[in-house]
Amino acid sequence: MKFTEETPLTQILDALFTTYEERVPDVRKITQGMIRAGMVKSQTEIINDHIAFRTMGVPNLGIASFEKIFLAHGYTKKDFYHFEAKKLDAYWYAPPREDLPRIFISELKVNLLSPEVQQIIYKYTHTVSSDPVDRLDLNNSKEVAAFFQIPLWSLPTLEDYEALLNESEYAAWVIYNRYYLNHYTISVHDLPGVYAQLESFNEFVKSLGIQLNNAGGEIKTSGDGLLRQSSSVANQVEAQFAEGAIKKISGSYVEFAERSILPEFKELDPLALLRKHRREGFEASNADKIFESTFTSQLKK
Repeated sequence: MKFTEETPLTQILDALFTTYEERVPDVRKITQGMIRAGMVKSQTEIINDHIAFRTMGVPNLGIASFEKIFLAHGYTKKDFYHFEAKKLDAYWYAPPREDLPRIFISELKVNLLSPEVQQIIYKYTHTVSSDPVDRLDLNNSKEVAAFFQIPLWSLPTLEDYEALLNESEYAAWVIYNRYYLNHYTISVHDLPGVYAQLESFNEFVKSLGIQLNNAGGEIKTSGDGLLRQSSSVANQVEAQFAEGAIKKISGSYVEFAERSILPEFKELDPLALLRKHRREGFEASNADKIFESTFTSQLKK
């Protein structure tokens, strides 16, 4: 990612992206393809629309804990979203500068799950007896970056993982992957020529041998038609469970977003367009289907 000024926040974001890129082979595959196609000269030229994280809604964790990291660095909490079928809540956060990505943080409403699944989740998370973010120096970029990789609870057993998977694939993802970056998002409308439209960019991605999440269609469109999103199917990671069992499970993925110019700014000179002139925020119906990028139904296609 390319930033106009290096700060503790940009150092945290760079460290997050480095780990994410190593765990998600599709990231480099897409970047290298974009360079070959002449869309960009390097990864740093790709505009990152937003990054997303998943959390558990249990004491000392969840959104209330996690958001402190970004609020401390100037992010502003924005709209609330609820996903009834998936039992999730979420907020998005606006960055303090235009060159920084938006943040999307979701949380599993654990209390809405079956008693059996709640018991499994609490078996692991009960060891978190205080808010771990409160112990961090949030201006120490190395300390905060390391926090995203530190396990806050013990590795699950394969049996427990699969029990969660049967009721909440989101729960299973978080219990194993924890706070790893769930996805970053290529800002398609900032790309040159035909690639600035999601249809063309999706065809390019598929030409690289990458599968797209087709839940709700390959392109998820907001009610106003101004926000369109697609995503890859999550790369799989070889997971080792507590008892030593090994199984390939869902890791992270890449998203692609196209934000249209707001009607009142249609006549603006294209060179004068800023982020504020385009559709902001998110759309619950789009996000609901994007979540499924890590679901078994997509991995098995």
